[in-house]
Amino acid sequence: MGIFERFLTIWVGLGIAAGVFLGLAAPAMFQAVAALEVAHVNLVVAVFIWVMIYPMMIQIDWSAVKDVGKKPQGLILTLVVNWLIKPFTMAALGVLFFQYLFAPWVDPQSAKEYIAGMILLGVAPCTAMVFVWSQLVRGDANYTLVQVSINDLVMVVAFAPIAAFLLGVTDVTVPWETLVLSTVLYVVLPLLAGMATRHVLQQRSSHALSDFVAKLKPWSIVGLIATVVLLFGFQAETIVAQPAVIGLIAVPLVLQTYGIFFISWLGAKMFRLPHDIAGPACLIGTSNFFELAVAVAISLFGLNSGAALATVVGVLVEVPVMLTLVAIVNAWKPVAASCTPADPKPAVTTKAQKHV
Repeated sequence: MGIFERFLTIWVGLGIAAGVFLGLAAPAMFQAVAALEVAHVNLVVAVFIWVMIYPMMIQIDWSAVKDVGKKPQGLILTLVVNWLIKPFTMAALGVLFFQYLFAPWVDPQSAKEYIAGMILLGVAPCTAMVFVWSQLVRGDANYTLVQVSINDLVMVVAFAPIAAFLLGVTDVTVPWETLVLSTVLYVVLPLLAGMATRHVLQQRSSHALSDFVAKLKPWSIVGLIATVVLLFGFQAETIVAQPAVIGLIAVPLVLQTYGIFFISWLGAKMFRLPHDIAGPACLIGTSNFFELAVAVAISLFGLNSGAALATVVGVLVEVPVMLTLVAIVNAWKPVAASCTPADPKPAVTTKAQKHV
């Protein structure tokens, strides 16, 4: 493990501090970068996400993708957690905290908007950053691609009905431009680029692919840190202006993230999933498709609404929290590995047997 990966938490912490500092020192620069967006997808952030996920896309072996269907338990776990559990636990936590626990400090209208923003995050499972988390836990690249692809297909038909049901409104409109553009930018294009690169490298020599991926790994971490700097720079003024509100919103979001992770991890153990499938399966449900959530929050409640603010807080807390979950997955690898049927238990020789 290189120095970038070994001290990743420190680099991200420094990136958060740098983002807030630069966002306050040079707000005009960050506003100009924030304006470079199409359908609520920031193009600069998209470039950095590309840098992050491109190394994993190169590792996808299409000859092995067809075998994913032979191990459906990971796909079942992803779909159950993302669509039958996560949206409803997010809504329940939002109501618990903002209508009861935090009621003395939040006015009723703001509370409703914060809950709405949380719900939109809960109904929007992640598309792009999953590849980053999967890479950090050494997940199966082929399986992760299939999980993300199926998740996106379900999102097309399930997002609006579930969001409308939980929000109690009937006019939830899926921002198709945001959904399609994000999928193309974060999945289709880097996947095609990875396939082309893989083909060229495999033609060159047997070790060219592994050598190239090793060289790219530090750049993947650089892309992650640069993304963190931008996200916190965009919201630096909001962080300083409303620290208490952001702290209140962050509490249920963090609890939701850890709660969904542990539910997924228990499911992975029940299915006896190997580490390289269990890790990504547990992290997909805990991460969010924030571009989609932010776009819908703005269209339904307005740019300066509490709902939009809640989705932004989801963006801010996601990276630090997800890094702790990556550390947990990697630390628990022996536990997951011991649960796999493919790993035979080592033979135990007793002292008595030795003397026989």
